[in-house]
Amino acid sequence: MDVFHVVDRDGKKIRDTEVTENIKRRIEKSASFAPSLRGSVGVMPSEEHTSIELTGTDRPGLLSEVCAVLTNLHCNIVNGEIWTHNARAAAVLHVTDDSTGSAIKDPERLAKIKEMLFNILKGDDDMKTAKTTLSPPGVTSRERRLHQIMFADRDYQRFENSSIGQADDQSLRPHVTIMDCDERDYTIVTMRSKDRPKLLFDIVCTLTDMQYVVFHGMVKTGRKEAYQEFYIRHVDGLPIGSEAERERIIQCLEAAIQRRASEGLELELSIVDRVGLLSDVTRIFRENSLCIKRAELTTRGGKAKDTFYVTDVTGDPVDPKMIDSICKQIGQPALRVKQNWNFSPKPPEKTKAGFLFGYFFSSRTLQSFKLIRSYS
Repeated sequence: MDVFHVVDRDGKKIRDTEVTENIKRRIEKSASFAPSLRGSVGVMPSEEHTSIELTGTDRPGLLSEVCAVLTNLHCNIVNGEIWTHNARAAAVLHVTDDSTGSAIKDPERLAKIKEMLFNILKGDDDMKTAKTTLSPPGVTSRERRLHQIMFADRDYQRFENSSIGQADDQSLRPHVTIMDCDERDYTIVTMRSKDRPKLLFDIVCTLTDMQYVVFHGMVKTGRKEAYQEFYIRHVDGLPIGSEAERERIIQCLEAAIQRRASEGLELELSIVDRVGLLSDVTRIFRENSLCIKRAELTTRGGKAKDTFYVTDVTGDPVDPKMIDSICKQIGQPALRVKQNWNFSPKPPEKTKAGFLFGYFFSSRTLQSFKLIRSYS
């Protein structure tokens, strides 16, 4: 049995009954649906758009180049999301034919799109193989799919040059610890990091992709920090058995937290959509030496509402004068500064193993424990 205390994006109580009923319907529907572990992009064909998945080495101007190629190939990006982490970049983009407004079906044209995008992504010094996949969207959400793509790409592994163009402040890294709960054959995973929307989602996605099952958990949030504690086992029923496995879990959970971490200046673009809009906007960013760390692209009712998280090419904060110049080029009402993320979490305090659940296990009988486990 799971209990969640939730608020809306503004931190206020949810009073709209339509929202709560929609949540209830979605959860009840999901309870009877068991997708495969790796997801299933391509299971449900769509006539509306074609899904493009990209993976490659991150570099300044990469999104600008991708958008320019798609525009030249008469593709319009209607929705998408781009993440960067540890010198790697991944994207899931939904595109349409700019003349018909529907999915692209011509095999030769799709092959051309794949070839052109692959040439951009691979680069001359790619540490890994760049990947471009074209498929109709499936039941897996973009965010879920991005976690799977970056996990498969091993973005959690650090390289010597992974800090180029990125801030390498150790205080900004989340704190992940792993302990044993021998009396119950669990492994205890605790995490302390900056709080943000969808943090729990990101953690659970990664644990699932690593084939771990959460039997018990606790999430506690303060004004800006979040503390999470989970009692897990591998799907085979065993706790973590080696130091190498412990280190891998720590790396993967740190990556899960950092992939979507808000880094840099948050810019919001709200404007009437048109073919080539993203190509023009990202070109202006590139020409003004802005580096896009993350982006969320949305089109509804003919209007584009996109969010970009940007720094300069060295990973430092952007000069306010530069932002003023960019806003004038794009249009002052269309582009605005939404938020500047500059928060460094305090060093975590050392706590006794199983702090949140210590009383839980000491005060329950084995029978009660099994009952709770059977509902998890």
